[in-house]
Amino acid sequence: MQSSTCHLADIKYSIPFRFRHMAAPVRSPLRLRVDHVGSLLRPKPLFEQRTLFEQGKCTHEALKPLEDAAIAHVVALQHELGLATITDGEMRRFIFYDGVFDRLEGIELRSRPMSEFKTYWPDVHGLVSLGFTEFPSCICTSKIQRSRSIFAAEFDALKRLVPPEDVSRLKINMCPPNWFHHFHGSKLTYDKSVYGTDDEYFEDVGIAYRAEIKELYELGCRNIQIDEPSLSFFCQPDVRAALCEDQVDSDELFDTYVKAINLCTKDRPEDLNIDLHVCRGNFRVSIMLRPDFLGLYYSFQGVGFAQASYEHIAQKLFQQVDVDTFYVLNLEYDEDRPGDLHAFRFIPPKKNVVLGIVTTKKSEVIRLRPTLILCTYPWVCPWAL
Repeated sequence: MQSSTCHLADIKYSIPFRFRHMAAPVRSPLRLRVDHVGSLLRPKPLFEQRTLFEQGKCTHEALKPLEDAAIAHVVALQHELGLATITDGEMRRFIFYDGVFDRLEGIELRSRPMSEFKTYWPDVHGLVSLGFTEFPSCICTSKIQRSRSIFAAEFDALKRLVPPEDVSRLKINMCPPNWFHHFHGSKLTYDKSVYGTDDEYFEDVGIAYRAEIKELYELGCRNIQIDEPSLSFFCQPDVRAALCEDQVDSDELFDTYVKAINLCTKDRPEDLNIDLHVCRGNFRVSIMLRPDFLGLYYSFQGVGFAQASYEHIAQKLFQQVDVDTFYVLNLEYDEDRPGDLHAFRFIPPKKNVVLGIVTTKKSEVIRLRPTLILCTYPWVCPWAL
């Protein structure tokens, strides 16, 4: 995140596959060989300027030129590499979930004490272990409405950097609709005088997301990705036990989150590809948490927020979530985390899958032997590797 340039080693390489029994064409037109999930390392000048911005020591006008320069660089890099999709690297964001809830009416941004977070989630537990007593979040205080565009300006800026024939390759990343709900649970995500149930809350969130997706589509966007790392937490037996202790049924909560995503993606155009990115955590660099909290840098070395196999959630994830492409990352075989490709037997015939099986923690070239995978997993389509 602090490197001055983006290199090939900074990109998450993924290998796609399709099933041999897939006779009908997939809904999505994507044909992937190598891709990345969207977020790229920030150049050092941008990293430093954003730190000043977060500390209130510079204006957005001083920050924007560095964002623009960084985006122009990473767009050119992705175009040169011939990647299937092109993003702005999330250079305008502090973290991946920025940019949606903070632009919706009815949402109040505030620092919240850790006592209002569900500390059994691995990401929240990590903050507590670092000594945080509060953290930036939000709360719903009135009916959620999308009264203005969220990513339209960012997409228009991205369009200007590519030729017209490449606009269909551009991708916008969004945080999941349930992100802050996973932080705070049903009791502390929204004011109970505003929404009586999770279903009511997520219904309005879904309306806002669908309106945004519709506008992006009308502007020419054909690839939208929802980044949802918290779903992998349900793989963890200790997390499920903690949910039970908190009197929350983990299966029902997972179903709630699946329905929340589906409310966002339903009724989309046939030629719009929507991705879902799930992962188990893959930090191997020093990252900075918001400088308005303690003003310190913390180093997560090789942190994997989730350790268990995807097996526990695989069937519901792949067969019930209404998206076109799954980016399933952190399957690297250089680690001790359990799991293999068996979970992917639940993939329906008309879905795309992009697997993150090559590590980004090391600079050495890894030579894969796909024939071994094909022998072990006969449902993998050989022409896609």
